[in-house]
Amino acid sequence: MHLMQPLPHSSEKPALGFEGLPADHAGLPFSLPDPAAKALDQMLPEARRRLSPRGLDTWLRGIDALNQMGRGAGPIAAYANAMPQVARDLGEDVLAETTTACLGFASRTSGAVIERILETAPLAAKRLADAGLFLAYLRFLEHVLARAPRAIRPMLDHLGELFDVLTLGGLRRWADWGIEAHRTDTPALEAYFALGSDASKSVLQSERKGVLLVDLQRRLGMYLRALWGRDFVLVPTAGDFETRAGLRPFAESHMLHLPDALDDWHGEPGLDLYRAQVAHLAAHLAVLRAPILAEGLGALDLACIGLIEDARAEALAIRRFPNLRGLWARFHSQTASGIAGVFDRIARVLLTGTAEDDFSSWVLAQFSALDLQEPEATRALGLALANRLRNQPYSAHRDQPSCPYRCDNRVLWEFEEIDWEVLTAPAQTRRYVSVSEMVNEVEVETAGEDAQEIWVQSAEFFDDDGTSFNAREGKPALAPPVLYEEFDHRLQMTRPAWATLREMRPKAGHAVAAEAILEAHRKTSDRLRHLMEAMRPQGTQRIRKLEDGDEIDLEAAIRAVSDIRMGREPDPRVMMRVIRKTRDTAVLVLLDLSESTNDPAPGGETVLSLTQSSCLILSQAIDRVGDRFAIHGFQSDGRENVFYTRLKDFDTPWGIGPKARIMGAEGRLSTRMGTAIRHATAELSRVKAARKLMLVLTDGAPSDIDVRDPHYLRADARAAVEAARREGVTPFCLTLDPGADAYAGRIFGAQNVQVLEKVERLPERLPMLYAALTR
Repeated sequence: MHLMQPLPHSSEKPALGFEGLPADHAGLPFSLPDPAAKALDQMLPEARRRLSPRGLDTWLRGIDALNQMGRGAGPIAAYANAMPQVARDLGEDVLAETTTACLGFASRTSGAVIERILETAPLAAKRLADAGLFLAYLRFLEHVLARAPRAIRPMLDHLGELFDVLTLGGLRRWADWGIEAHRTDTPALEAYFALGSDASKSVLQSERKGVLLVDLQRRLGMYLRALWGRDFVLVPTAGDFETRAGLRPFAESHMLHLPDALDDWHGEPGLDLYRAQVAHLAAHLAVLRAPILAEGLGALDLACIGLIEDARAEALAIRRFPNLRGLWARFHSQTASGIAGVFDRIARVLLTGTAEDDFSSWVLAQFSALDLQEPEATRALGLALANRLRNQPYSAHRDQPSCPYRCDNRVLWEFEEIDWEVLTAPAQTRRYVSVSEMVNEVEVETAGEDAQEIWVQSAEFFDDDGTSFNAREGKPALAPPVLYEEFDHRLQMTRPAWATLREMRPKAGHAVAAEAILEAHRKTSDRLRHLMEAMRPQGTQRIRKLEDGDEIDLEAAIRAVSDIRMGREPDPRVMMRVIRKTRDTAVLVLLDLSESTNDPAPGGETVLSLTQSSCLILSQAIDRVGDRFAIHGFQSDGRENVFYTRLKDFDTPWGIGPKARIMGAEGRLSTRMGTAIRHATAELSRVKAARKLMLVLTDGAPSDIDVRDPHYLRADARAAVEAARREGVTPFCLTLDPGADAYAGRIFGAQNVQVLEKVERLPERLPMLYAALTR
């Protein structure tokens, strides 16, 4: 009796060898088609040389996954041949990501197209030269497959020509133009993506950048090695897809991140601009002993210290290499407007050593007296400069200097990790006890909201005023974290359970300060009083002359009887209906409480203080008209920490408590607007009202620390607004950002946005806007 049976095709597959195949994958060759098995046998020795044991395992698992996909031997063989080289160029993490992407492509295209994608993957990896950009390229391919599947093959056939002149962002814009222009004309679409039409070449030329980083990486690396005697890792970063602007250079994790392509700058070649950027970043790394603690510093303080630190790093570099002064000075010829122009002049003066006015003369004198080897001295000068500029309005988002080679200075700063357990109130436990235990326990009258244990019994005890002891003791437990979806515009799909919203207890401020604000704005309140009084419900209204109504109109009935007796045709409309005129409106005011609200506004107040004043006046006005309203705020620290605060809820009467909570609001962190809008929509959906309004008050575009693409959170906010409209909620945005025309209309709709250019008028305009929206 034979216990062992031969494996299928055992006479063919073992003849190939498969030396060095891990034991966990010993059966893989027998499950593959013959061409794929031959490709695996040929590439296995090279894969063992290029990949770590973990990478080799991932590569073999990818081959097995593509085999189970059932699209033939072509994609499997292409993956086996191409991915070891891609992993060597970009890192082994791309192996699993590429496998997942190919499995997603299978639902949209054929195996032959997937094979072509994998065959061209080494070319894309070489031209993009960064794992993050390569993964963005795979998402771009999915984007094209979703919109124009027939365009993908001719584009891949000319991928080398495209990447020779285009960045990834330019490639996406070029592809989107062709898809929109030839959506219904398949021959023209294929000709466009095969670079066979005049329109294709014209758009290609318009998207062409001056120089690509991938073509200059070796030269720039040698340039830095000649200057500093060491090697630097240069990493390309892609700008957004919708404009041709790239990201600012920055240094992080001992790597220099540079825009993937640069145009010439006012006659200065893009190559020289790259040299200026890498020399500036390397100068920072050469002189920075340790990151500067940023705690307690405002946006203006950070900008001024960074400006002086830029000058210090460049001055020390010029001492060693004097010709760097001429290279950098060529890019200081432009001067922006406002406070950004002040920064431009100071940077130019500190680099050239020639004062342009009294203020720059003072800065130059102070800088010349510094010991440039002491970072603390530059910090002190930066704070002194910030104090002199304190009366000028400044926004870290809008007021950017025009110098194109300087970085965003993130390498300078060190931020303390926030202990959210300290910021959030300690958890309370509720212990359920019997009646005897409750009666025998001595009551601690001094116990407050920080009590760690609250005793509860199932049999309620009620006080003389009708409230139960259980309801009065302790503080209400916060709602558990809520997971919300998020829209990814790059994938054109929704990521389920992607953002985590956590409700926080509001801090109480001083109600006396709220009363003082209302008293200071009494004139504004008086002007609004008459407007709000006119909006109050006016009792009942009788609609007469109806054939079908609720009751008989006696006057009309008498006239009809008289007409009958006189032989005339009576009017049959002898009924009437009584309608009660009532306002059934619920409004939720959603406040952006991000760090930028601490920026100063004209008049000496901050954006946050003006927001608090406007909310107090608005609440006073809404309370007069009788509408139900709530005031909530939000801020974020990445997708896992979107914080939501209820300053006033719908069922909370307007009084001292809400006023104190409004005054206790604090501006910090970032603005993940889409998640907050979804949570506010869920709150409004639980309110019974004929009309539901969400009024979003913000001072800038959606942003967060874990998102670099500026359009990602804007697209997500637009999706959240559209979902709110489907729920019967009307979102409206009042923004304090003068540049909001570029994005706010796309998020909320052009008719649902109002830009307030004079921030100091916010306390007056917000109540007037509410009156206009709910009239």
